[in-house]
Amino acid sequence: MINILRENAAATEERMRPTAAGLAVVRSVGAFRLGTPLAYGGSGKDATSVVRLLADIARGCPSTAWVASTCMTSKQMLAFGDFDDGTLGEVFADPDAIFCAAGVPAGRGTTGPDGVRLTGRWDYLSGCEDARWTCLGAMVDDAFAITVLPMAELTIDRTWQVAGMRGTGSHTVVADNVLIPSARVVSGPRLHYPPDTRTLQLWGLGVLAPVVGATFGALDVVRAMFASDRKPFFTSYTRMGDSPGARHWLAEAAMLTQRAERTMLALAAAIDADSTITDELSSRMAQDRADAGADCRAALERMLDLHGASGFRTSNALRRFWLDVSVASRHPQLNPYLAVEAYGHALTGSVGP
Repeated sequence: MINILRENAAATEERMRPTAAGLAVVRSVGAFRLGTPLAYGGSGKDATSVVRLLADIARGCPSTAWVASTCMTSKQMLAFGDFDDGTLGEVFADPDAIFCAAGVPAGRGTTGPDGVRLTGRWDYLSGCEDARWTCLGAMVDDAFAITVLPMAELTIDRTWQVAGMRGTGSHTVVADNVLIPSARVVSGPRLHYPPDTRTLQLWGLGVLAPVVGATFGALDVVRAMFASDRKPFFTSYTRMGDSPGARHWLAEAAMLTQRAERTMLALAAAIDADSTITDELSSRMAQDRADAGADCRAALERMLDLHGASGFRTSNALRRFWLDVSVASRHPQLNPYLAVEAYGHALTGSVGP
């Protein structure tokens, strides 16, 4: 799997969406079933298995892993609404179908005799060009609602112009007076959103896992350089491994990467454990996620120092991993200053952000 994703990573970045081959191999390992309910063919994997799978995918192609992760969270959004069996059966008819979503109520809907008419624009919907269904937050009759509708009924404004994670295709989705059957709109007492703490923590790890996996992918590139005949320039060494300084920096990069992985797995184990996640623990877990993201960025800096200017060639996979980690680790789920602020609030019992 990883080799196929590596072979397709450059094309994924260039076309700003995963390749057919990349999507096929990710589908074959069940990554698009992660958020599908068990009753409709879902995988039922625990948090530890989820993050390991997402990290493995990201080791080959971070953008494709990100699309798999957001597909999971998008499908899980439906679990927080009392949608009827007919709607769920239709939406999950293909358990491997790709979903995208935005919980922000960036649209407005009005209920009529034939259903709900929806208009709005939702930014940052990863994988939207390959998604079959989308879940969108909206204000319907002035109340927050979750809507689910086919992507074929929407248009895409290709606004995702970024340096890293380009292959996620996180464009803007547009609805222009789209009619949605009432059964696909849930609000009021039938809506249980935002989700519970464990689900929110899993969504946070869904962001961290591609970052950790991408850092391991970068480490693969640098270790391959050490196994080659590449030498430190302007030295008498015959290969990189002959330099004690280079070996030390490689070890530092590897330790930072492995520490981020240990943090990720410890957080997943906490989600899987049959124990209460208090507000204080939840805030600390968010802080740990942010720390792991910082470790990944620090590891990439060491690797780039080792590789030198050639690591920034557009054809070099290290450049792509660096940009992907740089962008993905700035996601709000890994925000360090908000994490420490919220943890401080939890410790003192005051109102958080």
